[in-house]
Amino acid sequence: MQQSPLQLYIHIPYCIHKCHYCDFNSHVRTQPDWQAYEQALIAELEYCSKQEPFQNRQLHSVFFGGGTPSLAPASLIGNVLEHAQHLFGFENHIEITLEANPGTVDMQAFQGFFNAGINRLSMGVQSLDTKELTWLERIHDSSEVYQAFDAARKAGFDNINLDFMYGLPEQSLEQWLQTLDAALQFKPEHLSCYQLTVEPHTKLAARHASSPYKLPDDETSLAFFHSTRETLAKAGYEAYEISNFAKSNKYCRHNDGYWLYHDYIGIGAGASGKWDMKDGGTYRYSNTRTPEKYTTQAIQTGSAINSDESLALQQAAAEAVWVGLRRKGGIDNRWFENRFQQDITAYFQSDLEAWLNDNKLIWHGQQLQLAESGIPLADAIAESVL
Repeated sequence: MQQSPLQLYIHIPYCIHKCHYCDFNSHVRTQPDWQAYEQALIAELEYCSKQEPFQNRQLHSVFFGGGTPSLAPASLIGNVLEHAQHLFGFENHIEITLEANPGTVDMQAFQGFFNAGINRLSMGVQSLDTKELTWLERIHDSSEVYQAFDAARKAGFDNINLDFMYGLPEQSLEQWLQTLDAALQFKPEHLSCYQLTVEPHTKLAARHASSPYKLPDDETSLAFFHSTRETLAKAGYEAYEISNFAKSNKYCRHNDGYWLYHDYIGIGAGASGKWDMKDGGTYRYSNTRTPEKYTTQAIQTGSAINSDESLALQQAAAEAVWVGLRRKGGIDNRWFENRFQQDITAYFQSDLEAWLNDNKLIWHGQQLQLAESGIPLADAIAESVL
């Protein structure tokens, strides 16, 4: 079994405000103990570097996610990257991404992150409409988005993603397309466009249960989805994944690695990691979620794992299909056979046959991929193998 590229995810859990739709591991703290958190991240990095599955493997990508990583001092970002490079080594032209909230950064902050080694930004814009931003409980306004993007360019960033959300309560298709047109004026290298989902255990879910919001029905959702893809295709963005669009050669290497089933180290509060086991199964772990508990545990022992599981070969194969079908290129059957000892049809022919017969799934040479008409059904198709 050929070893996959290795990725590093670093979770920064702190936020100024937790938006009501957010189900990520984020925590509001007035004054985070950045020094202790940095110490914990470095201790965990050192611990991971000694684990057999991660030894003698250079990093293919690094991603600072959150929470709001742009709240962190540039010194923390730089020190963590310095230790990661020392302990693992970086591949040539490594991609190093930082998520940023437009309301938490200025020219000086962006320059600090750029100098620390960040070479890709992902900005959580979500909307450029004042009313929508207020409903989403974002801490920035549209003017700050323009200021932040301009500051990022001036700091030297030439690879920027903008996150947007559609399907908001009472949002019309026309309103969304106006937002999308405005987003294109930035000329970002990458756009992520997601439909709002009401996630369990969020404030939004509780509010929606007691007083339902007027969210788009299935037909309207499809109109949003297809119009987004058509608009961005005309503007020269490739839909390389269901919700992600990039100019040529500007895929998010880190996120694409998840869909390609690469191994990854996860450090930080609530972070998760994964590696391929020698028997063909997959091992997964997740860290303690509360920042203070994580920090204490990582500093004391180097590890802050709270839960883990081992997936048997069949389970791992199903998971690889589940994530891999999200990609435009689908799943390479030759890679799959090398990784899981048999090809896709040996595992899942009967599960996928109806979708293949209905031309929702297609074979393109050795690639199993969603047909255009199957893309809106991606979740249902993927779940058929689980």
